[in-house]
Amino acid sequence: MAVGFALLILTGAVLLTLPISASDGKSVGFLDALFTSTSAVCVTGLVVVDTGTRYSLFGQIVVMCLIQMGGLGIMTMATTVFLLLGKKITLRERMVMQEALNQSTLSGLVKLSRNILITTLIFEGTGAALLALRFSQIYGPTRGIYYGVFHAVSAFNNAGFDVIGNFKNLTPFVEDPLINCVIMGLIIFGGLGFSVIQDIITKKNFKHLCLHSKIVIVTTLLLLTCGFVAFYAIESSNPYTLGGLSTKGKILAAAFQSVTPRTAGFNTINLADLKMPSKYLTILLMYIGASPGSTGGGIKTSTFAVIIMMIYTILASKEDVEISGRRIPYDNIFKAAVIGVIALLLIFTSSFILTMTENTDFMSILFETTSAFGTVGLSLGLTPNLTDIGKVVIILTMFAGRVGPLTLAMALGGRTNKAMIRFPEERVLVG
Repeated sequence: MAVGFALLILTGAVLLTLPISASDGKSVGFLDALFTSTSAVCVTGLVVVDTGTRYSLFGQIVVMCLIQMGGLGIMTMATTVFLLLGKKITLRERMVMQEALNQSTLSGLVKLSRNILITTLIFEGTGAALLALRFSQIYGPTRGIYYGVFHAVSAFNNAGFDVIGNFKNLTPFVEDPLINCVIMGLIIFGGLGFSVIQDIITKKNFKHLCLHSKIVIVTTLLLLTCGFVAFYAIESSNPYTLGGLSTKGKILAAAFQSVTPRTAGFNTINLADLKMPSKYLTILLMYIGASPGSTGGGIKTSTFAVIIMMIYTILASKEDVEISGRRIPYDNIFKAAVIGVIALLLIFTSSFILTMTENTDFMSILFETTSAFGTVGLSLGLTPNLTDIGKVVIILTMFAGRVGPLTLAMALGGRTNKAMIRFPEERVLVG
């Protein structure tokens, strides 16, 4: 899976360096093209050159295709091609699909891949139609339809790329209810995870959902609600963000700012003008990210929930981690803890290197690296001014965040072998 993403990124970078991909016919530098390709495939949204003005229509379509393939995943796209060609899916391919889709069993993977494609087409098609109606009123029918399709694909895949131009993103539409609500809806459903969406469609009743779906839905709702309340309370008096907006605009902007750190990358306000507590809260939300098996990144909502419940179990002096009347297996708990720690180490390492290569404040660096790891795409303005070393660091961070810290560590570490000998147990003082 890691190699598949790397090859797709390199292919995209080569295409984006072609003169036909540039708006002025002058080729984009390979490092900048590689950065854009990585950001698109990893559905991040961080950009060193403006997508709307630097790339031609061809280049923008390449970016959109990279977003779609990166969001759906290498194996989902490969499975779709295999099904269209009538090719059988081998056991090895099913095992890679299992890891890519974050599933616990090999059964039903081909059917799940087919459902993922259908679900994606429905959500993106509906979103594109609604956005096209609004954009057509502003930019005319042709550009309006194109903008609708591009931003629907970008939003559902939690990418955050825009073609508005001049690094404006969606700031011109901060008080537009249709654009805000459609983009937020696509981001939320794209970040839930395809298995959760399928579970909701199949069972329809919250009580009958599997434990994973319940954890994802409850955690997502709590994060969105707490984020909205916090952003509204903190930024309502800030004249540079929410302070100058109407009541409707404040509600829309606060809600959007609560949704977009869930690995989406769109913004309707200037993030550099946020107050310090809002920046810290955004970093936390970007670190948590979306849900397993979705188009988003981060450590994932269910991982965060398991870690919190693990902490609660220790503080309450309980023996087992229990959620909704179910006991969580120890291997699940260890995996969640390892993912959380590896993510922190990766963010710390990337930030440490950037403090030596970039001439800016630490908050901007930490914000940038967390955004890259969580494949979010939000920035305080550092990305376009990164040094070449800084670009490479962010490229590697985005790649690790999209593939998954644990998956990447396992890919680099090789096959896991079961120990033939178990040593005597002895406790170590911790804490």
